[in-house]
Amino acid sequence: MAASGLDETLSFQPRFDRDGLIPAIVTDAGDGTVLMFAHMNEDALRLTRETGLVHFWSRSRQALWQKGETSGESFEVRDILVDCDQDVLLVKAVPRGRGLACHTGRRSCFYRKLTASGLAKA
Repeated sequence: MAASGLDETLSFQPRFDRDGLIPAIVTDAGDGTVLMFAHMNEDALRLTRETGLVHFWSRSRQALWQKGETSGESFEVRDILVDCDQDVLLVKAVPRGRGLACHTGRRSCFYRKLTASGLAKA
């Protein structure tokens, strides 16, 4: 740790949760748009780093999956940033296919915003 109390280490020691998962936020490397949020386990993270294509762990299916393996809407990794506690990943990626990250057919899974009166289109 630096004198300021900030962790300045460059040793990658990801902090997976009790289920063996780490949150991963995916943004468009070109314009910074937040595309989606999912979880990675150790295998998904390893495959993402090895292949350059984003992989996740599906909590609902309890299965490893490569984003786009059935839809063709994959993400090519440009950078993976690690937060200060090493318990969240920010994946900067280039969307492939039609550029639709969300299973609803939208570019981003974040297409709604919460207002004082409820949900509205973002």
